[in-house]
Amino acid sequence: MVGTITSLGMGLAVIGAGLGIGLIGAKAMEAIARQPQAIGDIRSNMILMAALIEGVALIALVLSFIS
Repeated sequence: MVGTITSLGMGLAVIGAGLGIGLIGAKAMEAIARQPQAIGDIRSNMILMAALIEGVALIALVLSFIS
């Protein structure tokens, strides 16, 4: 029982992170298409947010391993 709950939590963490990073990339491409001169600022913010989402996903995976 505990193994299935753990694997479900890990799967949800990975799916959530994948969706979040996908949305960040899509919205960044839209923003670059609308305002090409701001590509540097948009890219740096996109990378920062993707890293934060990956960190949250990694913490969720570690916590599901522990429990």
